[in-house]
Amino acid sequence: MTLTSEGILYQELGRPGRPASRSGILSHYVFRRQFIASCAALAIVSIAALTLLSFVTTPAQLQALLTIAPVTEVEDAQSYLLGPPTRSFRENLRNDTKYITSWLNAGWTNDVMTIGNLLYLALITERVPIIPSFIPSHIGPEAPPLPFGHVFDVPRLSKAIRTPVLEWHQVKEANDSALDELGCWAVWPVVEQGAAPRDSFLIPKLNLDLSYTRAPDWVKLTPPGIDDKHVSLWSLARLGYPEGRESAISQPPDPSPQRQLSISPDDHLLCFDYLYYTAVTAAWEWNWDYSPVWRFVGRHMYWNATIEKLAEDLARRAMNVPDNEPLPPFISIHMRHGDFRIYCNEFTEDQCFVPLPAIARRVAEVQQELLDRKGINVTHVIMTSDERDPNWWAEVRKYGWTWVDYAAEQTVEKYGKWYPVLFDAILQSRGVGFIGTEYSTMSLLALRRVQDWSDGAVRMAKWGRPGADDH
Repeated sequence: MTLTSEGILYQELGRPGRPASRSGILSHYVFRRQFIASCAALAIVSIAALTLLSFVTTPAQLQALLTIAPVTEVEDAQSYLLGPPTRSFRENLRNDTKYITSWLNAGWTNDVMTIGNLLYLALITERVPIIPSFIPSHIGPEAPPLPFGHVFDVPRLSKAIRTPVLEWHQVKEANDSALDELGCWAVWPVVEQGAAPRDSFLIPKLNLDLSYTRAPDWVKLTPPGIDDKHVSLWSLARLGYPEGRESAISQPPDPSPQRQLSISPDDHLLCFDYLYYTAVTAAWEWNWDYSPVWRFVGRHMYWNATIEKLAEDLARRAMNVPDNEPLPPFISIHMRHGDFRIYCNEFTEDQCFVPLPAIARRVAEVQQELLDRKGINVTHVIMTSDERDPNWWAEVRKYGWTWVDYAAEQTVEKYGKWYPVLFDAILQSRGVGFIGTEYSTMSLLALRRVQDWSDGAVRMAKWGRPGADDH
């Protein structure tokens, strides 16, 4: 085994999910040639796609472009399957490869973090991840599931983490698929007393009949008696190896809901019900810059070039920048109000949420840091928020800040209900400075991206009581 400079164990000249061998070494060099060719082809396709956007003139044409299957089928990733999607997922899995998957049910930003946790677990178990589509739990059931590769640059991610990344739509047919039985580990009942395995909108979509085995208590991150829902990723990794698996199966599996089959956790496709509340060393680890999942996975999850170009065009129009001029540096803000209202308790919204003068003070701090540290005088500010009060937005305008008017842009009509939240996340990440809302995971990920992608200046604004952000 070899320890890389990033501290992740990789099998020398081996490939994730497969044992190293003489033939494996030879295939490594074939893989490198194929991967280089694939990257060159991907670059050509990306340039062509961006060029095509400039000639697209109607919403129907744009919608057709967005619904084209994402460019995730790089040759190496596909080599970890037997072929195109099949009616049963088992018909498409290689016997010489081990896989891992999980489901989503936590809201879009938290689901992004869940996928980061899944990818990290794939690295430490040396398995090929199969990524689920995003589900519209916070958007509305009328929105369809959204493939991971429509949002993120999967080939770039795969190259950065040195692991092929598959998606469920590559493995199993979406329509007219066979009912597949699968044994999975149930993590949620371990940390949530009396709970059933965490359900997901995706499971019936994939036509899966799941039989769950409760994971052992030792997967908990914190000692007994501490009220916390986090599970240790390295303890879960033990379940992916023969000795850990054998010692963990202490009770019979629950019968599956459709065929009433009791199936032990699958070893070929390792499966968990829920991976949002997981960490390596401490609960809420994504909050800290040392977060292993962020360092080794999350920071490599860059945006799909097509959707990023659309967001850039929206920012250009919001700032009144002509098409023939470069996009100027800007500071992005995310002020989350919406569902945070329930935490205001006895305070009115004006007393609870960060007042605009306090946000302006944070903007001035970020502007000064950018000027002192990078010599950049940043005057453009883009606000993103779920606030619906037009009076609040009118006050935002008085500070000289701008925003994307998704209603005027007809964003939902053109692209669908997913896209306002996706564009907001991209715009937040594209700032050279960022001000976010404390305790918001959407703000947290934006802060991490601006810090690591742009060496930007960042702040989190405090809220919850009058004067919370005074400093």
